[in-house]
Amino acid sequence: RNNCHVLQESLLSSASGYSNYRGILNWCVVMLVLSNARLFLENLLKYGILVDPIQVLKSVSSLGTISETTGTFLYLVNLTTLLCFPSATVLTLTSMTPAGGVFALGVYTILFMKLYSYKDVNMWCREIRHTKARTLTRSHSCPSVAQSNGSAVHAHVSYPGNLTHRDIYYFVFAPTLCYELNFPRSPRIRKSFLLRRLFEMLFFIQLLIGLVQQWIVPTIQNSMKPFQDMDFSRMMERMLKLAVPNHLIWLIFFYWFFHSSMNFVAELMRFGDREFYRDWWNSETVTYFWSNWNIPVHKWCLRHFYKPIMMRGANKWVAQTAVFLVSAFFHEYLVSVPLKMFRLWAFMGMMSQIPLAWFVGRFLRGNHGNAAVWISLIIGQPVAVLMYVHDYYVIHYMSQS
Repeated sequence: RNNCHVLQESLLSSASGYSNYRGILNWCVVMLVLSNARLFLENLLKYGILVDPIQVLKSVSSLGTISETTGTFLYLVNLTTLLCFPSATVLTLTSMTPAGGVFALGVYTILFMKLYSYKDVNMWCREIRHTKARTLTRSHSCPSVAQSNGSAVHAHVSYPGNLTHRDIYYFVFAPTLCYELNFPRSPRIRKSFLLRRLFEMLFFIQLLIGLVQQWIVPTIQNSMKPFQDMDFSRMMERMLKLAVPNHLIWLIFFYWFFHSSMNFVAELMRFGDREFYRDWWNSETVTYFWSNWNIPVHKWCLRHFYKPIMMRGANKWVAQTAVFLVSAFFHEYLVSVPLKMFRLWAFMGMMSQIPLAWFVGRFLRGNHGNAAVWISLIIGQPVAVLMYVHDYYVIHYMSQS
């Protein structure tokens, strides 16, 4: 008990073999934090808060350091990614349903067309600005951010004053595919109009789902055996039986999307141009129908594809054929990728509109032309539907059995 000493080295001596200096490390961390906190407080009291991310973004955007070639390359990479990445995701995900795939690809296709228009319009504005650089004053060419689209002021905005986040986000959600620096704006939101459109949206989407499940699905299921047996008479009977409900559902979808839904979004965003369709039901030619049943897409094709081709010296029929080719590609893209099979029925259906348009425009007029357009709508869609459903059934069900 009287012995309290043993033979041992001091802990800080190398001969002691001691290695647990965790407390000293914590002391270093505490001292580092305290010293830097003092410096931070001294800097804050002396200079105030200088951090401003918005100012950094403004400085970067005003530098204009990337060339036109680099900007075009990045723009093409972005647009290509918008089409390829979603389609690759839909093709690889086994849990993705065809309906979900159509919705996802539709959203990205709309964004693709919007960004294409956004780039074109700003390029045109930049070219005009360069030619008039000596006559434009800074106050006219560079208005404040408060004058951009979607603001309460709604003052006239000129390039490059439109290059703001608020402006591009307004365009992304606006019910149009064609960009403008100054969209027409309605004076106020009509609540009663908005509620009517909302009620129509909710009612007609339920009606569409019910009709598809109650009417279309049984008819298609009963059509598979005639297609397997290649019984052409029964195939024709099934196709005609499918024509009426399919056409009715298409008409309801047209009203739900182009009238109810797009007017709802336009009213909510106070978007003034409500011409989402024209009197396509009076079409006496096929070209008149395609030019008037979907005005946002028609304006985009006319502005960013048809007119540029015509300005390069192409004739009318070449330009129209090119527009139908682009339309046929997107129709096939929105059908084949979600179904995960490539049969080109939608592509060929769109391209068949070219000889049909020539025939109706050449030989039919008035009521006869209008009847021909209606027949092509009523009969053409069920043919494509049955083709895709039959091939989908053969690939996913008969192969498993």
